[in-house]
Amino acid sequence: MSDPRPTDLVVFGGTGDLSMRKLLPALYLLDRDGNLDGRTRIVAVSRNGLTDADLRGKAESAVRGHHAVQVVEAGVLRRFLDRLSHVTVDPGGDPSGWTDLAAALLPGRDRVFYLAVPPMAFGAICTGLDGAGLVTPDSRVVMEKPLGHDLASSQALNDEVARVFPEDRTYRIDHYLGKETVQNLLVLRFANVFLEPLWNSRWIDHVQITVTETVGVGGRKGYYDTSGAMRDMVQNHLLQLLCLTAMEPPASYDPDAVRDEKLKVLQSLRPITGEQVLQDTVRGQYGRGVVNGVEVPGYLDEPGGSDTSNTETYAALRAEISNWRWAGVPFYLRTGKHLDRARSEIVIRFREVPHPIFPGTNAAGTGSLVIRLQPDEGINLTMLTKMPGAGALQLRPVPLELSFADTFATRSPEAYERLLTDVLAGDSTLFMRRDEVEAAWRWVDPVIEAWNGLSTGPETYPAGGVGPAGAHRLIGRTGRTWYEEEQPR
Repeated sequence: MSDPRPTDLVVFGGTGDLSMRKLLPALYLLDRDGNLDGRTRIVAVSRNGLTDADLRGKAESAVRGHHAVQVVEAGVLRRFLDRLSHVTVDPGGDPSGWTDLAAALLPGRDRVFYLAVPPMAFGAICTGLDGAGLVTPDSRVVMEKPLGHDLASSQALNDEVARVFPEDRTYRIDHYLGKETVQNLLVLRFANVFLEPLWNSRWIDHVQITVTETVGVGGRKGYYDTSGAMRDMVQNHLLQLLCLTAMEPPASYDPDAVRDEKLKVLQSLRPITGEQVLQDTVRGQYGRGVVNGVEVPGYLDEPGGSDTSNTETYAALRAEISNWRWAGVPFYLRTGKHLDRARSEIVIRFREVPHPIFPGTNAAGTGSLVIRLQPDEGINLTMLTKMPGAGALQLRPVPLELSFADTFATRSPEAYERLLTDVLAGDSTLFMRRDEVEAAWRWVDPVIEAWNGLSTGPETYPAGGVGPAGAHRLIGRTGRTWYEEEQPR
């Protein structure tokens, strides 16, 4: 990755929720840690008519209220706020805003246009930038999800942006790919030679990829009714984690070399269609329950949206990759809201030993490699070992634990810090390419279509519980269990 370069970072939606909660605090931390070029400026674009002083006041509150900014350094904060300015632009209204934006940008430097706005505005913004002559050969565009709600809408959205920005200057954010442990997954696999001989169907029984939350949809039910867990989480986050787990070693750590291998995984996914949907997928919707000691409403009782919705707040799937490395190895994906715990993890379950020689013990138990993305980022390898004692031989699973916090004794940067650093440096390795996004939609769309054709809705599960019973039947049909069910309480 190249060093940071002087850049005009233009954030459309610059006064919105994403900017205040994630982008501006992350940029402050980059500034504090010396990862922003001293000449880089941040231009917040909105329709709000704010002054620069108004914006800086909002930004200061956002920075001071961010959990990762434990101590605000006055000098750094002053320097950071001085980078900020505001321009009022209405992409579909008064064209004078584009002239004002042009006047606010400096020649001879990189331009990054960050679209922290709903996707329906992407086309108008890109067209406006192009019409105002603001797109230079060094300009890049960053897009937040959702990148469409199905394959056709994703292609249409990508077409609109591609009329202005070529693919090599288009950055599609998936914030999960900015997490330290996700990046360490590539290092774990491709920088440690002892794992590669085991990373295949001969030695791995199955893989579990889990992303669960204790929170519900809150005030986002109107949006969630148009999305659901499959579109909101599986199509992007979980499939990206699957790709990084299952991909072949790339020829180099080059953006397209890495993304070429991820694409091959998506293209190798066995389609789930027709009757197979009933066998290999589960959808659920949370009902009333208790989360962290607080009674919470069910999804249908949340404000906004429909009170008869069949939107899934939980999804579990059994996926298979049809290639030589992974043939016959199931990948179990699951995600859900208002569950008993918040966690993101990848569990590699190894096969049983081919011939157990310790009769009467649990020596035939399988080992596990657990990659924890959050909370408590780290890697855990469970192995069987003999319990001390002179009596009968007894084996017990024992973890070999790598905790990032304990080992490195330093703060792990948040996902947006890393991703913004890469955008500013022009490194697209951790961003999704168009063909990846569309391959994921091709796999997800038939499942959603089949669900919509069913006469029954999603299975209700109590908020604060472990999810729908169907998810346990899904993995239990082959005698397997979810990883947490085997752990001591």
